[in-house]
Amino acid sequence: QVQLVESGGGVVQAGGSLRLSCAASGSIFGINAMGWYRQAPGKQRELVATITSGGSTNYAESVKGRFTISRDNAKTTVYLQMNDLKVEDTAVYYCNRVPYLRSFWGQGTQVTVSS
Repeated sequence: QVQLVESGGGVVQAGGSLRLSCAASGSIFGINAMGWYRQAPGKQRELVATITSGGSTNYAESVKGRFTISRDNAKTTVYLQMNDLKVEDTAVYYCNRVPYLRSFWGQGTQVTVSS
């Protein structure tokens, strides 16, 4: 059974950067694609970045050019480097398989961007 623990969130000013980490306990080698999702207050959870086991990536238009997803299969960790953060990036960020599995949702990590 896989458990995912997100970390690295915080409060940052607009234009700043954060790096999120998602540590997996249990093997994720059998999972092809992992992703970062986010949920802002009053909004539905959305997928913002995806990475396959081969390293192919895909991004939501709203974060393209600012966010970079990466994975370290040896450490079973997925990262999200977020640069040039905007107020609208404020949300709880989660990692999960793509497509997600309900049993994989962790507690998430809060990212707050102030103007």
